[in-house]
Amino acid sequence: MKLQKGIEVYIEARQSEGAPWTKGAQSLRSLYRQVGDLPLDRIRVDQVAPFLDGPLTSAATWYNKYCVLRQFFCYWRVRDEIYRLPLPPARRFPAQTFVPYVYSRIEIRRLLVAAGITQRDSNSVIGPRTFRTLLLFLYGTGAGLSEAVQLERGDVDFRRRRIALRSSVARCAREIPIGSDLYDILLKYHRTHHQQEEISAPQFFLTKDRSQIKAGTASKTFQKVRKKAGVARDDGARYQPRMQDLRYTFAVHRLTAWFKHGADMGRLIPALSSYMGQHDLGAAERYLRLTPERFRTQLDKLSPQRGKKRWRDDAKLMRFLDSL
Repeated sequence: MKLQKGIEVYIEARQSEGAPWTKGAQSLRSLYRQVGDLPLDRIRVDQVAPFLDGPLTSAATWYNKYCVLRQFFCYWRVRDEIYRLPLPPARRFPAQTFVPYVYSRIEIRRLLVAAGITQRDSNSVIGPRTFRTLLLFLYGTGAGLSEAVQLERGDVDFRRRRIALRSSVARCAREIPIGSDLYDILLKYHRTHHQQEEISAPQFFLTKDRSQIKAGTASKTFQKVRKKAGVARDDGARYQPRMQDLRYTFAVHRLTAWFKHGADMGRLIPALSSYMGQHDLGAAERYLRLTPERFRTQLDKLSPQRGKKRWRDDAKLMRFLDSL
């Protein structure tokens, strides 16, 4: 198989998962333009390295491009199209400087009001009630945007009050319980939007024309809603608040509430990681670092940086999680 065909087949496979995967597709097509339409098994390290080391390439850009190429070549290696990865040694991941935005509860309410206004426009792809419900779903579950747009009606078990989420990153599914408020919201949406016989798309959240919502469309719609709500960051950050930041907001608001009530954080932090589909204690560090300053004493005692032990390896903890 040659590179151009291999790239297009791989891009189609990634996009079939529900995410646009735009930047990854751009990187692979840039590689094709640089090295030409070679057979996959003829591509060499000395041809790929100049692509990674292009002019004005930052450390973060190099790492991101490297990850895209590694996933691409691994995809074809397991399919016996290549027998080695034509990649130079990996570099260490650069230090992160981006700080996600944590919405206040007042800002969440303003976003919901703005969604009800902006999405009444006849040119809007997503209806007002659908978009409001999608925002509440993200904030109420901490799910990723790709998980939300891939959610199917069969994944929502109203009888057991549980939802199955599929992660395109972790390549696995998890089942989470939902609270009574979110249950009522989702049930009302289901009864209003899923009873028509002409609906063919299996997804839970649908556009006005009853088709699946694309992650890119949802993100663009959110920016319109955010501007209408007057929600913006003034800390000099390059990026304005994003739809994906509702995941961080869910985690930080949950941690803050637990801190206030004196909860046993040593048990609940791993439970939060499990609920959000993360597999080690270190994954919670990014959320802990975003909690208010007054909770830093507790943070210093609980920081997962003390070790990278997997929560699944703690038998006592697993019994606790099973009891939730």
